[in-house]
Amino acid sequence: MKSFFSLALAVFIMSPVGADETGQREVIRLSEPVEVTDAYEVFGSPVGEVGDVTRLSEVISREGEFLDKQVRVSARVAKVCQKKGCFFVAQDGDAVARVTFVDYSFFVPTDSGGKDVTIVGTFGKKELSEEKARHYASDEGSNPDAITGPRSEYSIVATSVIVPKT
Repeated sequence: MKSFFSLALAVFIMSPVGADETGQREVIRLSEPVEVTDAYEVFGSPVGEVGDVTRLSEVISREGEFLDKQVRVSARVAKVCQKKGCFFVAQDGDAVARVTFVDYSFFVPTDSGGKDVTIVGTFGKKELSEEKARHYASDEGSNPDAITGPRSEYSIVATSVIVPKT
């Protein structure tokens, strides 16, 4: 009986947090989309006509033109907060920006990773303390111990995120 308990405990400890019986992570959706079509869902505020969309790499390469301004950006979701979808890391080639949500008012589904999204929000550049950088690393499933010292990063405070259904 003791060895059965030990085996059961080991399986529990080694199982991914929030995983279902197939070993897949449970998808967390704390916000309902404000718009749904056959192709995509909009989280945050309705966007209506999206207009011109700029690649994240172009915005970052021309940061002086875009800092503290409203942007419409396309990028791939490289990592998403696995606890509740409260932020994600957008990537376009080597260009990377952390996307948070205005007034913490909405979240994206935790299975948004790998999807090409359109982000509407304010572009900026932030300094993160080591503590904040470690917190973000932990929430996105990375190793927080790999973070040493403060970090500078690009950011977008989003009012809307358009997430494709596929």
